[in-house]
Amino acid sequence: MFVGIDVSKDFLDVATRAGEVSPFRVSRDETGMNELVQRLRSAETQIKLIVMEATGGIERDVVAVLAAANLPVAVVNPRCVRDFARCTGKRAKTDAIDAAILAWYAEAVEPAIEPIPDALSREVDALLTRRRQVIQTLVSERNRRGGLLLQRITGPGKRVMESLERSIKWLESELAALDDDLDNAIKNSPVWREKDDLLRSVKGVGPIVSRTLLGYLPELGRLNRKQVASLAGLAPFNDDSGKGSKKRKIGGGRAEVRSVLYMAAVTAVRWNEALAAFYRRLVAAGKPKKVALTAVMRKLLIHLNALMRIHLQTTEPKLTP
Repeated sequence: MFVGIDVSKDFLDVATRAGEVSPFRVSRDETGMNELVQRLRSAETQIKLIVMEATGGIERDVVAVLAAANLPVAVVNPRCVRDFARCTGKRAKTDAIDAAILAWYAEAVEPAIEPIPDALSREVDALLTRRRQVIQTLVSERNRRGGLLLQRITGPGKRVMESLERSIKWLESELAALDDDLDNAIKNSPVWREKDDLLRSVKGVGPIVSRTLLGYLPELGRLNRKQVASLAGLAPFNDDSGKGSKKRKIGGGRAEVRSVLYMAAVTAVRWNEALAAFYRRLVAAGKPKKVALTAVMRKLLIHLNALMRIHLQTTEPKLTP
């Protein structure tokens, strides 16, 4: 049985592919999720896969509850599901229809089942997400302050400037507190501390890059080079048709990981001898600098993936190759 769950702020709409269970809705709270697990477990047909869309994080508690109940769950990109719906001629959109489309997508594609994140992984993920939100707000406030300075506003504008200064000061202190919380979370776990030290041993990888990889890319070390590059959105894809051949492009994947890898690559081409030589060789061969920098990002990620794989094979002997 393939199950689709449409997750919204207040409700969970559930549908199955062949109608093994009648469509139903439960509230998105503890009572509703307990009912969801009971109804799925009581189904006469064995569940092969449950699929839901990534919805900005509100699906995480549902995934955790289903995974804890030993039910197979996969979280998929909403864009892929909408493209699938359009190609099947389904243009109407309601919560019930979305759940049915998700069940159909589960049967047709069978995406990979999500690994169950541990408590520390969820905590680091939440802290990183909050840190990114604070940085975005801080940048906006600094830009507003810069705009006022350019306008040389005096008089009533001084109160606005004072408000911005207070806001920026608070955001900076909140950012420092979040960094301390991330440090403490990693230092208090010997396993995560070892992984953090391993990643930061590579020139160009600092604390933010390491934490982001640990939090947003837990599959690091468990995938091959092509898979990990694709997951980070660093695998170039072809765009050829007939006699035409367009430039290869990257896209998709986990934007947070790609963003920090860009900054790591900028640092690496200055201080990491091997990657700097690789970058210079590509530029000398006529590659645009941004293309060469993207190749450095991919090479750096593949190197970190290989290091983590060796580490996991040492600490987890039963790791599947």
